[in-house]
Amino acid sequence: MTGIFLQAFVYLFAAVIAVPIAKRFGLGSVLGYLIAGLVIGPVVGLVGDEAQGIQHFAEFGVVMMLFLVGLELDPKMLWSMRNRLFGLGGLQLTLTTALVMSITLLIGFSWSISLAIGLIISLSSTAIVLQTLHENRLAKTEGGRNAFSVLLFQDIAVIPMLALLPFLALPELMGTVNEPASVSESIEELSFVAGLPSWGMGIVTLLAIAAVGVGGHFLSRPLFRFVASSGLREVFTATALMLIIGISALMSLVGLSPALGTFLAGVVLANSEFRHELESNIEPFKGLLLGLFFITVGAGINLAYLFDNFFFIMGLTFSLMFLKASVLSVLSVIFKIKGAARWLFTLSLAQAGEFGFVLLSFSKTTHVLPIEIADLLSLVVALSMFLTPGLFILFDKVFLPYFEKELNEQEADEIDDEGEVIIAGVGRFGQIVNRLLTANGIKTVVLDYEATQIENLRKINVKSFFGDATRPDLLHTAGIERSDLLVVSMDNEENTTDLVTYVKNKYPHVKVLARAFDRGHAFALRLAGADFVVKETFHSALEIGAEAMRIVGAHPFFVEQQLVRFKLIEKESTEYLYNLWREDSESYDLQYRHLFIQLEKRIHDAMDQDRRDKLKMKEPKWPSNQQHENASKE
Repeated sequence: MTGIFLQAFVYLFAAVIAVPIAKRFGLGSVLGYLIAGLVIGPVVGLVGDEAQGIQHFAEFGVVMMLFLVGLELDPKMLWSMRNRLFGLGGLQLTLTTALVMSITLLIGFSWSISLAIGLIISLSSTAIVLQTLHENRLAKTEGGRNAFSVLLFQDIAVIPMLALLPFLALPELMGTVNEPASVSESIEELSFVAGLPSWGMGIVTLLAIAAVGVGGHFLSRPLFRFVASSGLREVFTATALMLIIGISALMSLVGLSPALGTFLAGVVLANSEFRHELESNIEPFKGLLLGLFFITVGAGINLAYLFDNFFFIMGLTFSLMFLKASVLSVLSVIFKIKGAARWLFTLSLAQAGEFGFVLLSFSKTTHVLPIEIADLLSLVVALSMFLTPGLFILFDKVFLPYFEKELNEQEADEIDDEGEVIIAGVGRFGQIVNRLLTANGIKTVVLDYEATQIENLRKINVKSFFGDATRPDLLHTAGIERSDLLVVSMDNEENTTDLVTYVKNKYPHVKVLARAFDRGHAFALRLAGADFVVKETFHSALEIGAEAMRIVGAHPFFVEQQLVRFKLIEKESTEYLYNLWREDSESYDLQYRHLFIQLEKRIHDAMDQDRRDKLKMKEPKWPSNQQHENASKE
C-alpha cells in the first residue's frame, strides 16, 4: 500500500510542477505531461516498468474524452460545417494516410503495418493546436476555423480507426508482446460473441449499438431526472461514470472498442438538457486520466535509443512534418484558403497528435505493430508535438507580419462617398454605432482594413470601404476636412492612439470619439486629444450589475440612484487618476494598487449612504414594478 501511495505522489507531483511551467512557456498541457513523464522516467528513474500497467488504466481517460467529443457534436452544427468538415478534413486524412502508406510500402513494410502507420501519422494534436489558437486569439480567423474543421474530423475518425486496427493484427506478433491481459481477455467466458458464427456476431454487434442509441435517447433522460431530483451532485457523478463504464463493458463484451460505444452515447446525448452537467462531472476525471496517460507515455520514451539514433529520428520527424505540411498546403489551394490563413492552417496541423499515442498503444496490445516500430513512432510523435510551439512562433514572427504588410500595401477601395461622420473600424462595437447613426438619418462613411469584415457588411447591404484609416490619403478621400466627427473603434491600441493624435493635430475642428480597451488606453487617448473616450466594457458591465441588484431585491429607484452615484464617483476618480498619470506615468504605475484601493473605498463609502429622504434599498413604501403595472391597468 505504501508503494502505491509513493507512486501516486510521484506522478501527481511531476504533473503539478511540469504542467504549469509548460503552459507558462506556451508549450501546452499535453507537452507538460510528456515532459513530466520524461523526467520521472528515463531521466531520474523514479518510475519503472509499472508505467505500462498504469497506462492501461489511464487509457480510460481516452474513452471519457471521446464521450465528451460526442457530447459536443450537435448534428445541426455538423451539418452546417459539412463541406469543410468532410471535404477538408476527409481529404487531409485520406491523402496523408495514402502518402505515408505508399512510402512505407516502398521501404518494405507489409500493407497492414503501412496502413496502421499512415492512420497514426495522419492525426494532429487537438489539445495543443486548439489551446494555442485560443491563447493567440486565432481561433476565429479563417485559418483557425479551417484547422478546427480538420481536427474535429480527425477526432471523429479515431472511432473507426480503433475499430479497424484489430483486423490488421499480424499472426506472427501473437504472443510476442509482453502486456498484461485486458479485461476482455481475462474473462473471455463472459463474451457475448465467443463461439458465434460471423452472421451471429454481426447481429449481436448491431443490437449492442442499437441498445446504446435507443437507451441513450429514451432511458437516460428519465434516469438523470430521477438522480437529479435527489439534489446530490456526487450521485449524478456516479451515474455519469456508471453510464460510461457500463457502455465500455458492453462494447468489450461484443468485441468492439469501448471508445466507439461511449462516443455514440455522447452523440445521442448531445442535445440532452443534462449535457452540460455531464460535461462538468466527467471533465475532471478525463483530465486526470489523460494527464496520467501522457505521463506514462513520456516515462516510456527510450532516451538511449533517441541519442543513439538522434539524426535518424530527427530526420524522420522533420520529414513527417514536411509531408503533412505539403498535403495541407495543397488542400489550402484547393479550398481557396489564402494569405496568412493558409500558413496558419498549414503550420498548425503539421505535427502528429496525442491520439497517435493512443493508437500506438492499442496497436501494440492488438499485435498490429512490432514493439520496435511502435516505440520509434512514439518518439517521432512526441518530438513533432514538442516542435509545434516553434511553428506557431514562426507564423507569428515571420508569416503574419509579412501578410499584414502586404495587406497594408493592398490598394484601398475608391471612396466615392462622404458623410457627417467617419467610422474607423466596424467590428461589433463600430457596427452598433453605425446602425444607430444611420437609423437616425445621419450619413456615415465606414472604413475597415479587414477585407472579410467589409465583405460581410456588404452582404447585409451596409455600404463600407476597405482601407486603413490611419493612412492620411485615405482619410482625405473620405472627406475628413468636411466631416464633423470621427469615431475610432479599431482593434489595435497603438493604431487607435496614432490615428487620434494625427487627426487632432491636422484637423482640430473634427471631434473625435474613441473606444478604449482599458483605463490606461483611455488615458493615452485623452492625452492624444480625443474629445470623448469610453471603455469598451464599462457601460455593459454597469447594466449587468444594475440588473443583478434588481433581481436580488433592490428597488428600481434605488438602483438608478446608485448607478448615477457610481458613474459620478468613477468620473471624478478617473479625472483625478488621469491628472496623476499625465504628470508622472511611472510613479502612477508604481502607486496604482494603492490608488485603486482608495478609489474602491470611496465608492463603497458613497454606496453606503442613504437617500436624503432616508429610504432604504428595499423600502416597503416605495411602489414595486408590479404595483405600477397593476395601477396602470386599473
